[in-house]
Amino acid sequence: MTSTRVSRRILLQSSVTAAAWLAAAPALIGRAQAATMKLRCSSSLPNDPKYANGRVYYDNLVKSLKANGLGDKIDVTFFPDNQLGQEIDVINSVKLGVIDLMVSGSSISANLVPLVGTFDLGYLFNSFQQQTKAFDAGAAKPIEDALLKGANIHIIGWAYNFGARSVLSKKPVKTPEDLAGLKIRTLPNPIITECLRLMGAAATPLAFGEIYTALQAGVLDGLEHDPPTILASKFYETAKHYALTQHNFSPLAVYFSDTTFNRMDPKLRESFLDAAKKAAIDTRAHGLAVEKEAQAALTEKGVTVVECDKEAFRKRVLPQTDNFIKARPEAKPVVDMIRATQA
Repeated sequence: MTSTRVSRRILLQSSVTAAAWLAAAPALIGRAQAATMKLRCSSSLPNDPKYANGRVYYDNLVKSLKANGLGDKIDVTFFPDNQLGQEIDVINSVKLGVIDLMVSGSSISANLVPLVGTFDLGYLFNSFQQQTKAFDAGAAKPIEDALLKGANIHIIGWAYNFGARSVLSKKPVKTPEDLAGLKIRTLPNPIITECLRLMGAAATPLAFGEIYTALQAGVLDGLEHDPPTILASKFYETAKHYALTQHNFSPLAVYFSDTTFNRMDPKLRESFLDAAKKAAIDTRAHGLAVEKEAQAALTEKGVTVVECDKEAFRKRVLPQTDNFIKARPEAKPVVDMIRATQA
């Protein structure tokens, strides 16, 4: 009798527990579905909210996510200043799905898919405004498709590096002859390296995080980059001459891992991609605004900013595009569309 009474009590308690669980299940499942998705975003630049394009994009993305009602659904953590590794390692991690987002120039992904190097060709663009018009007309689509197919990476937004790339050096540079023999840092990218070589420099590929110490040690005589990046990274402390070669209006890409893309709920993904594109547009406007301001700030810090014989540099670099098209005919429609676009 005792044994029977215990069994009934246990059965009754189990039934009550089961009923309670079933009643609570929808709420528990709802909370699980509403769990915040965590993403990691990498940038090689310092954590500067004004002059570093990665931080500016991140701030705009956070605002845009909140505006799209995703503030409590997607949490993006920002890792500036190479905290997740050098750019070449990070872009490979995005490819593998280890890192979700990366904000960087298009140049770094050309190491994975050479066709992306089309945008690195010297003097291809004549302004950022022209670049946007060309991209809106479809010039970026073949590049985006090639990167997704070849490296499992989406480009979910195009912005600008904060100014055209020009040459900062320890010696004055006005002509290709002045640049001869100078060890100028370039991205570890064959197209940009070739561009600087054609301009006359001893082009020296080097990871971004190693530039400052290389300038200090005399391993480098200079580098090529935009004014805000030079200011934010304090490269002006070791090189005082900035020649406005403006050889590359480098597009800034927002890279997104295809692995992360596929694990996102489709409805959530649509709103996220919309927010990412809006953030890129806001970042473009910011970049245009701070380029001249940064250039003026460099002057105040003792940098001599000079106009140079840009046409002489352009003529020396011009064969690069023809040779690139011969090697990669699929680049021709992209180049033709860009050249046909008026700013």
